[in-house]
Amino acid sequence: MEKPILSDYGTNYGTVNPVYGVPAPAMAAAPAAIIHGPSAPPANMFDAVPGYEGTLAGGGGGYLPPPMPSAPMPAPEQAPSSPNWNIPRISEDSAHEAFATYVSSKCCYNSAPVREGVITNMEPFNTYRYRLKTFTESRSTEWSQEPYTGQPVDAGVQPAPGPWQIAAQTPAFFKDHKQTIKVPYTSSVKNCHNCLGMGRKPCTTCAGAGNKPCWVCNGSGHRLSDERCTHCNGRGRENCSSCSGNGSCQCNTCHGKRQLLVFIKLKVKWSTEKDEFVAQDSSGLRVEKLGKVTGKNLFKDTQFMVCPVAGFPDVSVTRASERLVGDHQVKYARTSRILQQRQTIELIPITKVNYMWKEKTYVYYVYGNEFKVNAEDYPATCCCSVM
Repeated sequence: MEKPILSDYGTNYGTVNPVYGVPAPAMAAAPAAIIHGPSAPPANMFDAVPGYEGTLAGGGGGYLPPPMPSAPMPAPEQAPSSPNWNIPRISEDSAHEAFATYVSSKCCYNSAPVREGVITNMEPFNTYRYRLKTFTESRSTEWSQEPYTGQPVDAGVQPAPGPWQIAAQTPAFFKDHKQTIKVPYTSSVKNCHNCLGMGRKPCTTCAGAGNKPCWVCNGSGHRLSDERCTHCNGRGRENCSSCSGNGSCQCNTCHGKRQLLVFIKLKVKWSTEKDEFVAQDSSGLRVEKLGKVTGKNLFKDTQFMVCPVAGFPDVSVTRASERLVGDHQVKYARTSRILQQRQTIELIPITKVNYMWKEKTYVYYVYGNEFKVNAEDYPATCCCSVM
């Protein structure tokens, strides 16, 4: 004889199901109402674990602030105040070659302006891009569950370690990653709340009856000619294909095991938080064009925590560094642990090229290390046609 499953919810819980504990007649009509188990875990399913009082089922409790460091953290080192800010320039030949490559990539551009145009002036512009990256580790917890198949049960054996005391494998800096860890000494066994510890639930297709109206005769038992329906043999009902006529299906929460292993899951997330600032320039090139190009690296500083850039010739970059460094160190330290910061300054070269073609003046821009070209007023375009 099968022993009843031990329950935390009462002496009769999990021993008999009022709906399908007794098999229904093979061709009985579907009952008017079906008693279902609770869809969400009851509150008393989760044990009280010191240090995890705010943990919720399914998450939603927010990220846990890291503890204060036991030892003073190293102070950020002041970056060099006067790096060598060299401004690169491109030659007329390089500008012309980039222009020719750009035009040849356009099927509707005539190359005459490239061959016949004469460069009259080249004006370089200094556009700086400041970037700040902050690599953080954040931790959150949630109650989780899985079918119990004999896994170790360790709740109460000893106090569970705090969420920031559990070792995790940190990835390389500035490489986003996630890791899930089962918190030690929080695992316990509970009866499945979804099926009330029975391992099965009433079939939702036939409402637990095990049969449903015949789809051929719509439950009448007869065809249009008053002949007996051969599909259901005149009974008007057929066995439910979803549950094979049993009236119940395996519980999809415990997978028929009747019990669940309930534990706290620690979710560790490493992420790179980014901000950037592009100094305004008067070249006339739209700033969004610069998002897909790289520049010359003028400055790079990587530390546990960086200091704002000092001594840069463009004061707007200095102010942006001071603002963003302060914002990152305040904002992300509240809910995560800062592991590393990196700040860089790039000079994105922009050259405004004026040229003459057929006695008219036109402009194109060459920008980025990739020598990208923007020529919105190119004078020799045509419409393509398919013959």
